[in-house]
Amino acid sequence: MSFRNRLRRKLLGTTLVSLAIVGSLYGINKSREQPKPNSTVEALALCDGRSPLTHAVLARESIFETNSDAAANQPPLINAASAPAPAPKGMVWIPGGEFSMGAEDPNMSDARPFHRVALDGYWIDQTEVTNEEFARFVKATNYMTVAERKPDAREFPGALPENLVPGAVVFTPPPTAVSLNDHYVWWSYVPGANWRHPEGPKSDLQGKEKHPVVHIAFEDAEAYAKWAGKRLPTEAEFEFAARGGLDRKRFAWGDDFRPSGPFRANTFQGHFPENNTGEDGFIGTAPVGSFAPNGFGLFDMAGNVWEWTSDWYRPDYYQSLALQKKVARNPHGPSDSFDPSEPGVAKRVQKGGSFLCTDEYCARYMPGGRGKAEPNTGTNHVGFRCVR
Repeated sequence: MSFRNRLRRKLLGTTLVSLAIVGSLYGINKSREQPKPNSTVEALALCDGRSPLTHAVLARESIFETNSDAAANQPPLINAASAPAPAPKGMVWIPGGEFSMGAEDPNMSDARPFHRVALDGYWIDQTEVTNEEFARFVKATNYMTVAERKPDAREFPGALPENLVPGAVVFTPPPTAVSLNDHYVWWSYVPGANWRHPEGPKSDLQGKEKHPVVHIAFEDAEAYAKWAGKRLPTEAEFEFAARGGLDRKRFAWGDDFRPSGPFRANTFQGHFPENNTGEDGFIGTAPVGSFAPNGFGLFDMAGNVWEWTSDWYRPDYYQSLALQKKVARNPHGPSDSFDPSEPGVAKRVQKGGSFLCTDEYCARYMPGGRGKAEPNTGTNHVGFRCVR
């Protein structure tokens, strides 16, 4: 295999799980049947909550409370405590409380079942981190993102030096309809693509100052958060905030994707992947705050760009929590990662979906939906926001 193909597979194959399109475990395309597990390990991950996969979760029982005033089928309990003062600029107070986390979608086995979670209050960014905000961080620190760094020759022995060039993965729609079984058809590794040049070296951020920053790897997001005196949200914190006080609704605004009037999120309209009609007003990313806020006053908790969380990914994590029949207080995810579709490759959870989400292929912009990605990768539909 040529270096270019090896690099393409390295950066593509491990990155695109953030869109959840690799999909042998997810079965996210609603027009396809849930695939049968192709290994004993994968079968255990999907079906058996007490499989060996649960060891890392069960070892953390200290997060559990013994008693709960509400079962998983009860409405959320929102704390009444006032926000501490002063309010950080651009952040919204989430009072915390107790809620039912997860989803009941049959195509999202890793997001089932609903289970009860309790959270303390926290501040969260009202919007995704924008290009202009990230630019201030880079100016102050001279930080260089993962996509801007030259690939390590040790990962590609024998590669010609001229082929070791920085770059990133960019969504590139094909000219005609294609089978949805091969995501390489609509993604391209583009040398010179990074947060400053989202579509490649000939693109720039002019007029996109208020758009969410993209091509952000996990360590890039962590570095920004540390500089800003913040941190990345846990998966539970993101979902609680995304639900906006609603009870187990399919979307961040209710059960209907478009109940009336304008679209509620920046997602994909048309036939995926070749024809995004842009009916919601945008083909790619949108300026943050372009759509109505949720019940907590937060923008873009669904769609626009996927957002990093601090949790490691395991497909059995929710099952393990539910088996305890207790309330998980301030959970921080499992202590390690396991993905049956790529054993040995650690993943972090992403939430919120992106402008590429569509019921034809990936509908994980729902609050209970889960994405997953290798920490050292980012694409032009991955960003983040912070909490404190």
